[in-house]
Amino acid sequence: QAVLAQVASGPAGPSVCPPPLRQRPPPAMASPAAGTEAEVAKKADAGPEALEVEEEFVKPPLAAMLNTFDFESVARETMEPQAWGYYSSGGDDEITLRDNHMAFQRITMRPRILVNVREIDMATSFLGASASLPLYFTATALAKLAHPDGEVGIVKAAKRAGVPYMLPTLSSYTLDEMLAARSPGQELFAQLYVNPERSRSEEYVKKLEAAGVKALFVTVDAPQLGRREKDMRNKFTQQGSDVQAGDDDEGEVDRSQGATRAISSYIDPGLCWDDVPWLKSITSMKVLLKGVQCGEDAVKAYKAGLQGCVLSNHGGRQLDTCRSGIEVLPEVMEALREAGATREEFAVFVDGGIRRGADIFKAVALGAAAVGVGRPVLYSLASYGDKGIVRMVHMLQDELQMVMRLSGTPDIPSITEGHVITRNLSDHIVPLPADHLVQGTYMPLMPAARM
Repeated sequence: QAVLAQVASGPAGPSVCPPPLRQRPPPAMASPAAGTEAEVAKKADAGPEALEVEEEFVKPPLAAMLNTFDFESVARETMEPQAWGYYSSGGDDEITLRDNHMAFQRITMRPRILVNVREIDMATSFLGASASLPLYFTATALAKLAHPDGEVGIVKAAKRAGVPYMLPTLSSYTLDEMLAARSPGQELFAQLYVNPERSRSEEYVKKLEAAGVKALFVTVDAPQLGRREKDMRNKFTQQGSDVQAGDDDEGEVDRSQGATRAISSYIDPGLCWDDVPWLKSITSMKVLLKGVQCGEDAVKAYKAGLQGCVLSNHGGRQLDTCRSGIEVLPEVMEALREAGATREEFAVFVDGGIRRGADIFKAVALGAAAVGVGRPVLYSLASYGDKGIVRMVHMLQDELQMVMRLSGTPDIPSITEGHVITRNLSDHIVPLPADHLVQGTYMPLMPAARM
């Protein structure tokens, strides 16, 4: 032990580097070092000193949360295995899942100096809704997996944080319960999975419009839900989505391979461009496509008379190795300009990988009206309830305020393409400094033989 201490300290005295954070996997992801049941039993027979004593997790106070990764690390320790597997999983090898955030780091800052930035105004509006910053809570299914308050808690937190919330179709709570949780004057969006039985979707949309929902985001990147292996290793036994309650009772919901498989039966794989006129005919709400991944489809949506799109790959949960929304953004903005579209008549949003205020800044600089966040909402909800969500947004506001001040941009309209450099955005082999917060919270996929 003395020799080890000397090696750790080195000739110049004790190391200034803190010890690495404890990387205890959640219950569903057993450590490879644990061995087989027979090996564990053998250790038990050898006496208590041979057993590894697992340190009990003590949740840090909410005030200790300094960034979105802090919430993720707490959620990983506190969530049920099924919930963590569903929320944290990505498609196939999770390459796109990880690149969604790393792509922002391939955009570098180009600040301007000697600008009066005494006052910073982050407020903006999009699709007729006001927001305290260019951000909204995007739709995420089954929020009760994170916390008993589920979507109701997110609705309340969105009001306190001053941002819109996109109500999910596959929610844990009923639509009526989510709408009832609104405060007077609170503005909401809604997300739509189109059902094979179109009358069900039409009834749902009319209910949204009657409730005063501002805009409808139709998910178009999920004709089939991706293979999310962390989720697939769990049999789904929790409460499913409200809109599938009848299907579940009739045994039409497959619960054998995680939450993703359980909710997939609701979605119509036959949805196509021919259905756009029908979508426009059933509502007077603004209709946008969620899941556009190239310039051609954005232009097609604009020419079809839609009001905008979200550049998204479904949080890296669908087609692996496709591009991040932020990487697609310059291509889409250029294509729309060439097609004659203006930002006022066709709004472009980005979701996926937003974890810092700087990420919001970069998206706005490249033309996004706002960004959507999903997992940070769920992780902060799982960790500390709706209070956690509000603190998470306040942290992003603090970060964005700093970035805007240091970049010489006193308000949102002053953020321009000239404040960022995208030369390396599409280069996936550019060396980058290690991102310790990502590496410290990301849980790698484990093959079956090592679980």
